[in-house]
Amino acid sequence: MKIMVAVKRVVDYAVKIRVKPDKSGVETQNVKMSMNPFCEIALEEALKIKEAGLAKEVVAVTMGPANCVDTLRTGLAMGADRGIHVEAASELVPLTVAKLLKRLVEVENPGLLILGKQAIDDDCNQTGQMIAGLLGWPQGTFASKVVLDKEKQMATVDREVDGGLETLCLDLPAVITTDLRLNQPRYATLPNIMKAKSKPIKKYTPQELNVEIKSDLEVVQVTEPPKRKAGVILSSVDELIDKLKSEAHVI
Repeated sequence: MKIMVAVKRVVDYAVKIRVKPDKSGVETQNVKMSMNPFCEIALEEALKIKEAGLAKEVVAVTMGPANCVDTLRTGLAMGADRGIHVEAASELVPLTVAKLLKRLVEVENPGLLILGKQAIDDDCNQTGQMIAGLLGWPQGTFASKVVLDKEKQMATVDREVDGGLETLCLDLPAVITTDLRLNQPRYATLPNIMKAKSKPIKKYTPQELNVEIKSDLEVVQVTEPPKRKAGVILSSVDELIDKLKSEAHVI
């Protein structure tokens, strides 16, 4: 079985986000970029499945400008066998990404498609559900545990819901999106980083995949959240109740 994993290049989670002066978006120039943390979890799970002898190949896929290859190389250094880069200069919305993934699935024919549940830059949480809908495949989102049965060609997925855990049994091929508690991603070792330089990366353009790049969304303005006011220390419960009534208006 082949596993395809989608990975995304985002602003590093430890970087303080700065809004551009014209408020058209966030500043990405001279900013550290890295693989989306949820995508790291997705790739780690695919590698674990392969190491358990349940898959023969892990293919990492990314989309975006030329510098997205750096993120793909990170995935190859973690252990992916090869990479696919769909080069696109313009920004890609989730539906376009899902359409591109659908075309790649038709080319590669994987038995399992794993994605992070969301990216930390736009927090859309849409691509996994959209690609499952386009393919007509069963989906297990927010996975906190994944168990594959090779003989029955089935995946059992524990997913986190508001009331606790829900267990789904999915016939393969299927789409799985990963949550934080699924695993702890490995670090790429220096020898593997060197090996990753020789691993193949196949390039496509949206035109070659017959997908039109367009957006139904328009960003009107990006602004920073308002700064929180300093808290106050109250001397009694009566004073707290008074402020909740007169200032907060919650009681």
